[in-house]
Amino acid sequence: MALLYKSDPVRGERWKALFAEHAPDIEWRAWPDIGDPSEIDYLAAWLAPDDLEQLLPNLKVLFAVSAGVDQLDLARLPADLPVVRLLDPGITQGMCEYATWAVLSLHRDMLRYRQQQTARCWQAHRLQPAANRRVGVMGLGAQAQQILATLAPLGFALSGWARSAHQLPGVTCYAGEAQLSAFLGQCDILLCVLPLTEQTQGILNSRLFDQLPQGAGLINMGRGGHLVEEDLLGALSSGQLSGAVLDVLQQEPAPAEHPFWGHPQILMTPHIAAMTQPDSAFGVLLGNIRRFQRGERMVGEVDRGKGY
Repeated sequence: MALLYKSDPVRGERWKALFAEHAPDIEWRAWPDIGDPSEIDYLAAWLAPDDLEQLLPNLKVLFAVSAGVDQLDLARLPADLPVVRLLDPGITQGMCEYATWAVLSLHRDMLRYRQQQTARCWQAHRLQPAANRRVGVMGLGAQAQQILATLAPLGFALSGWARSAHQLPGVTCYAGEAQLSAFLGQCDILLCVLPLTEQTQGILNSRLFDQLPQGAGLINMGRGGHLVEEDLLGALSSGQLSGAVLDVLQQEPAPAEHPFWGHPQILMTPHIAAMTQPDSAFGVLLGNIRRFQRGERMVGEVDRGKGY
């Protein structure tokens, strides 16, 4: 029984040590040194090889080393191959930390103060109480719910929107296309943590921005494909949006000529909101392998119809 790892080699060394210590019955192999491909039962990867079915003929499970799977072309994978997201608690913690920092950066007007520092301008601006700032989260999965729970003690008025109905304590929840406009109309800061699907591709566009209160802020922690970048530039130029914090882009890394680099109303980070950490993720991955061996359903199995 062997597991093939195809991702960051530095973190791969820690994964290897954890498997050697806690699961010596599972042989660890690192791409591209796959050895006898017929012996590989499990693949843990960010991206799957194009010829997966031919390369690994006895593969039983594909474990994505991420909480999302939009980087995988599910249509090209064998229809009967289980694909499992890695629900690493360390990722959730990182997402909560980043979301809190991003919301507070917009709430406390840090983009404006950064501009003033560059201009050597010492000027204070009116402070808006958190209770008067409405923060809305698009996507109400497990990570979004933890983000909302983390923000709650700060006193913001919280709301959330998803395709399906949810009920969360202290959060005004909206569902479906019919309630999207009402949700957007009361978001002073909009935070996107949606999965990227055919339905959510390009959802952060000028039509959506126009439904937000004038001067709203945007945070995208989902995927670059959610955002129509030209529409964001237009919304910032017109004043419909006052600022944006972006951890993901259409093209990563951003090319040197990308207009976001020097934009005074955009704070951009290189897809670092959260990272899979072997020490916190190992128990989740091994637990799913053991569940599969017992014939039980694994945690984080992807619904191919939904794409997540």
